[in-house]
Formats: sequence, C-alpha cells, structure tokens
Amino acid sequence: MAIKETLEVINAMEADGVIGRYAIAGAVAAYNYIEPAVTDDLDILVSFDTVAHQPKAGLVTLAPIFSYLKDKGYDEHRKEGLIIEGWPVQFLPVANDLDAEALAGAQQVEIEINETVGSVQTRILRAEHIVATSLRVGRPRDLIRISQFLEENAVDLTALCAVLDRHALTQAWHSFCLRIGISDPCR
Repeated sequence: MAIKETLEVINAMEADGVIGRYAIAGAVAAYNYIEPAVTDDLDILVSFDTVAHQPKAGLVTLAPIFSYLKDKGYDEHRKEGLIIEGWPVQFLPVANDLDAEALAGAQQVEIEINETVGSVQTRILRAEHIVATSLRVGRPRDLIRISQFLEENAVDLTALCAVLDRHALTQAWHSFCLRIGISDPCR
C-alpha cells in the first residue's frame, strides 16, 4: 500500500488548512520504535485549534475532512477509516491533555520508502506518549504494545514517568507493572 501517497494527501490537508497540526499515532507510530505489529489502519492524531471551520468550544466535526477528501475522490470507508491511497485512515481529534501534549511534542521524521519512490515528511508521536496513551486506552493489544516497548528498551523511562505523572496515570502504571510482574520504574 502507498503510505507515501497517503501521507502526501494528509500533508496537503494540513497545508490547505483543513486540519491543524497532525501526527501519526497507534501501531504505525510504534513501528518507528519497536517490531512492527499488524494493524488495520493509519491513526492520525489531529488538532483543529488553528482551523477556521471548527468551533472554539463544543463538539468537533470531521465533516470538513470528509468533504475535502470526497472532492479529491476519496470517499470509500473501511471500518472506522477512510481509504486514502490504499490505506484506511482514522482521524482522531485531540480529546484530552495527554493527546495535546503528545501532538505538540511529536517529532518530525522523513520516511524513506525506497530510492525509486523517495521519501515523505511527517510527524510521529514520541515513544513515551505512545506508551502513556496505550496505558490509558488499556485494550489487550495496547498492553502488549507497552510490554514490547519495555522489552526492547524503546522508551525513556524517566520521560515516561514524567508523562504518566502529569496525566494522572501513575496508579494505572503501577497496576500494569504488578500485572506483568516487573518492578515499577516510576517508584
């Protein structure tokens, strides 16, 4: 599937003011740090703070995204995602302070596809935010992802502990550590 083309469409959405700052989240972001996992879609964490069509408070609507993409010929849906150049993309609006911090701290990366296709610029969430969000969500696959980050030493534990503390996730982290039988590095 054409991730470069998918990200180019999303970059154009940001440049055209349809979305604000965005970053890759979920399994595709985790792939930058740990062994890849099977995923059904590309999760895009997105801000609407600088977008004129969104209200300053209240319910965020994704209608402008869908309208923009439909005008570009992207109107096929698969599960929760909209198919963009072969990838189902799920747009996840910033919903809480952890999301906002994660998006603000996302790192700019250049993804090299190959010599023929070239590369594409994008942003991905930092490891500590992926782990904290996985802990907050708490699905079995999220907890497995956290274990992978720990096993592969792919997260800065000092930075992670600070994020967990700022977002009231230290008790959930302690419970997670007890459940998998490791000492809590945040204590």
